[in-house]
This record gives sequence, structure tokens and C-alpha cells, in this order.
Amino acid sequence: MKSILLIGQSNMAGRGFMEDVPPIYNEYIHMLRNGRWQMMAEPLHFDRHVAGVGPAASFAQAWTEDHPGESIGLIPCAEGGSSMDEWAMDGPLTRHAISEAKFAMETSELVGILWHQGESDSYGERYQTYEDKLLSLFKHLREELNAPNIPIIIGELGHFLGEVGFGKSAVEYKQINQILSKVAHTEENCYFVTAKGLTANPDGIHIDAISQRKFGLRYYEAFSKQKHVLDSLDIEDAWMEKEATRELTKKERIFVQSTKFALGQLSFEEFSVNVSTINESK
Repeated sequence: MKSILLIGQSNMAGRGFMEDVPPIYNEYIHMLRNGRWQMMAEPLHFDRHVAGVGPAASFAQAWTEDHPGESIGLIPCAEGGSSMDEWAMDGPLTRHAISEAKFAMETSELVGILWHQGESDSYGERYQTYEDKLLSLFKHLREELNAPNIPIIIGELGHFLGEVGFGKSAVEYKQINQILSKVAHTEENCYFVTAKGLTANPDGIHIDAISQRKFGLRYYEAFSKQKHVLDSLDIEDAWMEKEATRELTKKERIFVQSTKFALGQLSFEEFSVNVSTINESK
């Protein structure tokens, strides 16, 4: 199984509203939780009780379409509100991410790192030291994971920042984006993903669920083609429409029924009948 490390702050962890997009269920997408690979279900992260839709689910869904019958594992290690200083080499977030990645590497091949962070460093002239800290982090990750050539995909900060809500304080996001772009364009095996056209939740800082689905596709485009993605993809809307009508496998349908039963949305009798019907279907 291939695996992907997810790091950064809340827009990697995901704050998109769950009810705004159809859920993604795929028996070939797994998430690392409590030391075990489980079938993925959003939210992938539980850094906060308000975690929601991030870019990783659509990234992984696109990956499975290019690798039929193969599995991919997602390693959620992003932390909402975290600054670049909190991703220092000896900091708990970095040590935790390395630990989780190494654990995952016992049963999978780590093939990529998705990074999205910078909102917390978009004020107070923090951008002046951001580049050196980011480069040090990437170098440290590659060394500690013994993966000198692993692709690192870098997401741009939303263009909606600096205007309203919690995002109003991020007045230096453009400077951070310039650094993210520079690092991606100058470092080996680093690729930049634009946030062009992405929209926010009402809080003005978190990418909304529909945009997160699109962002994940852009991350995958950069990862799979090993190139920078500097504009929106023509396939984004059509892909989302197609995924909304994707027929689930038996295992995925049973997973959905098990989830509904666990949440009290089905009685045990209803759950039993539904699972029996699924098992008897072709």
C-alpha cells in the first residue's frame, strides 16, 4: 500500500462543512488511526472537534481512479492554528508527524507529503523568517524519513484572506504565498498548487468544502504529474458531479449502514435488514 503524510494547519486538517458535499467512501482509501489502517471517513483529522472536509479525500479518490485495485493510506498529522514555529524540527508536531509516518512505513510505502500552512504566519512580519524555517522543516523530514527525493506538494493560501472574519488579520498572506511558490519552484521534488478561485467558509479563513474537493484534485494533479498547478483544472466541476453518483461497492455500502447504526440513525432491525439486502445483491 502507498501512503501520504498530511501536515500543516487547519486547511489541511479540514474545516469544510460536511453537509456541503457528498461523502467519499472508498474501500481502497485508508486512514491511520490508533495505529491501525481503517477505511477512510471524513473528518480525517480530529485535531479539533470541529474538523471537517479537507483536500485529502478527493486527492485519494483521484489516486484510486489511476490505480484500480490498489490501496492508499492517509496519515493525518495537521494541527489547526499551528504556526511555523510550532513545526520546528524538535517541536511536538514535527516529532509526532515523523513518528506516525515511520509507523505507517512499517506496512506501507510513503510516497508523498501534502503541506498546507501559513495563515498563522500571515501577520506581524513573520514572513521574514518563514522561508528558512520551511526549508529546514522539509530537509529534516526527508532526512528523518530516509526519503531524500519524496515529493512535497505545497498548497497556496486562499486569496480571500485579509478581508473578513478570522481571515481579516492575515494581511501578509501574499508574502507567504510568494515564499511558498519560491520554495516549490527552487527545491527539488517540490510542487506548488494554486488556490485560485477557491472560496471560504463564512469565517473568512477556512476553505469551504466544495473548494476543498477541488483543491485535493489540484494537489493530486501536481503529485501525479510532478508539476506545478498554477490554474484551476478544467475537470473540477465534472469530476465532482461524477463522484456524487458513483456506485458504492458492497463493502462500502455496509460501511455506510454501520455508520448510520452507530450514530443512532437506524434501529438494529433496520440495520440487519439493510445489510442482508446488500449481501444478497449482485
